[in-house]
Amino acid sequence: MNKLGLIAGGGSLPLEIAEHCRRVGRPLFIVRLKGFAGPSLSEFDGADIGIAELGKCIKAMKRAGCQAVCLAGIVTRPDFSQLVPDLRGIAALPGVIAAARRGDDALLRFLVGEFEKDGFAVEGADGVMRELSLPAGPLGRHAPTPDQLADAEHALNVARAIGRLDIGQGAVVCDGLVLAVEAQEGTDAMLERVATLAAPLRGHASDRRGVLAKAPKPIQETRVDLPTIGVATVRGAAAAGLAGVVGEAGRLLVLDRDEAVALADELGLFILGVDPTRR
Repeated sequence: MNKLGLIAGGGSLPLEIAEHCRRVGRPLFIVRLKGFAGPSLSEFDGADIGIAELGKCIKAMKRAGCQAVCLAGIVTRPDFSQLVPDLRGIAALPGVIAAARRGDDALLRFLVGEFEKDGFAVEGADGVMRELSLPAGPLGRHAPTPDQLADAEHALNVARAIGRLDIGQGAVVCDGLVLAVEAQEGTDAMLERVATLAAPLRGHASDRRGVLAKAPKPIQETRVDLPTIGVATVRGAAAAGLAGVVGEAGRLLVLDRDEAVALADELGLFILGVDPTRR
């Protein structure tokens, strides 16, 4: 297996990938992005590098013998005026800023291109670790009712619609009514908003109604930014009174899968993967 350079932001995804590589024996070098990567990654071979130190990042991965690169984890958009780039970062910065003005997806495509120019093969997290992907059908003990399935389909269509505008990846629908769409605040904060809505608009623990859908943006660089769910998502959906979570099979990552599914089973929520060609 070729050696993987994992450029790690925050959250649990980088650690899941690192532990997977260790289990299967894939050589790994981690670029721990300063201010984002968690301390648990320090046990793996790697280096701590600033987000604007593009040259240092590429040189470190080449010295380590990496042939492929995977970008994974949470990285919030920086204040470009506060960055301290190295020489390669300075050269790339005008392109980064121009791409960022066109939206998050344009920015990610630009960054992917920078690594490809240096000869790295760019792999998505789901390519490195295929078991991260949501399979088709119910994942766990619970399945949606016909009414819940209708909400799931509507929520997916809304999520795809806001994705076409590069707004976000998630939406919540209950009884055919759109309760929330996700923007820069993220899924967890969106679910917290739903939980504050008036009781008649949403479900509750004894009468779960409504569905959270997450879908990749149609223009999205899926090797970098596939939507994700995990334990926190399930807990937030339950607190909002929702009946379940839906995503496109093969195009949504399920983090901490065993724990997330066990929690959904316990709380009475479904997790559903649907055919991405079904519209």
